[in-house]
Amino acid sequence: MFNIDEIYTVTNFLKLCRSSIETNVPHCFIQGEISNLSKPSSGHWYFSLKDANGQIRCAFFRLNQRKIQFNPENGMSVIIRGAPTLYEQRGDFQLIVQQMEPAGIGNLQLAFDQLKNKLRIEGLFESENKKDLPLYPKKIGVISSSSGSVIRDIIKVLKSRYPFAKILLYDTVVQGENSHKKIIKALQAADSQKNCDVLILARGGGSLEDLWAFNEEELARAIYNCYTPIISSIGHETDTTIADFVADVRAPTPSAAAVSATPDRNVLIYKASKLRKDLQDLINQFLDKKHASLNMLQLKIIDPSQQLLLNAQKLDDYEVRLFRISNSLIDKNKTNLNQQIIRLRNHSDYFIKFQKNQLSNKASLLNLLSPLNTLSRGYTITHNEKEKVIVSFKNIKSGDLIVTKFHDGKVISKVTKKEDN
Repeated sequence: MFNIDEIYTVTNFLKLCRSSIETNVPHCFIQGEISNLSKPSSGHWYFSLKDANGQIRCAFFRLNQRKIQFNPENGMSVIIRGAPTLYEQRGDFQLIVQQMEPAGIGNLQLAFDQLKNKLRIEGLFESENKKDLPLYPKKIGVISSSSGSVIRDIIKVLKSRYPFAKILLYDTVVQGENSHKKIIKALQAADSQKNCDVLILARGGGSLEDLWAFNEEELARAIYNCYTPIISSIGHETDTTIADFVADVRAPTPSAAAVSATPDRNVLIYKASKLRKDLQDLINQFLDKKHASLNMLQLKIIDPSQQLLLNAQKLDDYEVRLFRISNSLIDKNKTNLNQQIIRLRNHSDYFIKFQKNQLSNKASLLNLLSPLNTLSRGYTITHNEKEKVIVSFKNIKSGDLIVTKFHDGKVISKVTKKEDN
């Protein structure tokens, strides 16, 4: 038989186990490999920490993740500091993670490498995305702290090297928590104003932690999206930040950034002098060539009086030629006219003779057909009082007056009788 006082409910037993574990097992550091990593929307991380012979379930709550800069992944070897406990709802033994570091490499360095690889894959470092720097900038914007030596070094170099540009400082903090947000604000203000030809993003040297604001992804993307070309100069020559990779030009020091942004005035003066000399030489060569051409033209110019005489002689020649051509044309036309007159006269005589013959033939033919000629042969023509020719006795009535024409006269008769043949 069981002693009723020694029987636990499941819940009470789990509470006893949890109390015993949390009381007797201290907080400890454990190294292992991450597996079965889960990141739900709550922001908490759940995973197993394992080695070759065992594994422990772990819970890394969001509030404990504030100092984590890298992105945990399955298969990553890490060192965690955790408190052992029992998750009563499932009866699982687990660790509540309070701290996590990558094994063999620092937290910040791993975060740097991960972000660098991510942005590289996205193409933010590609050379074709880099903007060209202006050759002769009129205004140079500097994004840095007004209290540091960086701005003084840049001003010193620019005054000596290229004193023609105006320097605009966009003051910002360059170190500390959330300092990258203030840098972004200054950067976007300088870019949106479109008042500068080039921007210099600069700060002095420091540790990886000191320079971390320039390794933030948010700042990297703000640099990439800027319209104005950007020169990055963060830390010393050996320091490298994500901002250096994204910027259009990376300078090892702030002074070197000022050099990269501007041409050397001594070089400009030399080039200007050389250009001036070359231009003067070209002008002299051009003038010499034109003088030679002018001299050649002067040799070709004829004295005006001599030119007048030549023109007068040409005019006389033209006049003689004109008269000769006119006379020749007149003679030719006279000859043609005489020939036409002769042809016309010959044609007229022939035409008159021809027409006379034609007229004579027509007259003979007309005479043959003339009623008078017929009458002369003994025939007559009879017509009524209205001079209408009577061609049949049927057209005559008794008592009608008729006129009969002979070749030499006419007879007026009255019809008394008519007979049919």
